[in-house]
Amino acid sequence: MKAKMFRALLPLAIVFTMVSCSSDSSEGSSTDKQIVTTYNYNDTELKLVTLINDYRASIGLNRLEVINHISYKSQEHNIYMIDNNVVNHDYFQQRSNNLVEVLGAEKVGENIAYNYQTAESAMSAWLNSPAHKANIEGDYTHLGMSVTVDETTGKKYYTNMFMKKK
Repeated sequence: MKAKMFRALLPLAIVFTMVSCSSDSSEGSSTDKQIVTTYNYNDTELKLVTLINDYRASIGLNRLEVINHISYKSQEHNIYMIDNNVVNHDYFQQRSNNLVEVLGAEKVGENIAYNYQTAESAMSAWLNSPAHKANIEGDYTHLGMSVTVDETTGKKYYTNMFMKKK
């Protein structure tokens, strides 16, 4: 019985493994037009979304709607940074193009952060940086958020993408 189940599940495991692997040289294709509709948010991600929206409301700006696809693209970038031991905006244009093609974005922005222990400390750092603050205060309608912990070092990687729909 176990052998039959193993033989039945082995092809599925092989297909899943092949599909889930990605190249070291990029984060995925900007021509991938499949919309990701589910994303499991952790407490830090949810807190940051609240902090950003509360801050925007406090200065008279619209609240931003969360889109799971944007959070997924943000998480892809966190995984890239962890896998390559870097903190940067590499492949931003591909992520931006994906949001334009898949979600109809007119404008895209991105904030990243590294090794902040709390949502509040990451938000404070972004607000103390003119470029990051400009994104938080920007003319956007939607956002995505990912905070990923490097299992080897325990350090957190943050990617927050903003989008304005056409």
